Amino acid sequence: MLQPSYSELMDKLNESNSEQDKINSRYSIVIAVSKRARQINNKENLLLDIDKFYGNEKPVSMAIDELYNGKIKIITNLEDKSDTKLGNNNNNNNKA
Repeated sequence: MLQPSYSELMDKLNESNSEQDKINSRYSIVIAVSKRARQINNKENLLLDIDKFYGNEKPVSMAIDELYNGKIKIITNLEDKSDTKLGNNNNNNNKA
């Protein structure tokens, strides 16, 4: 089982979000983690040296860790809720 759990991850993601930006759907987390894991697997937009910082962890575990630790965030388009984007905290938005 992956740690943190969905509920822990959702609580962490919503700590600093306003009511309007709260993430209420596990689906949003799953899609964001999936997109980020795909980027990591393809070695795109890497934030850390994979071998040095993650060792033998799988891309999904790395993506969850990045999301939980605030290295990336979920950006939802208010006009189109189906469009989920990832952005890092350096204001370089990576559409995934």
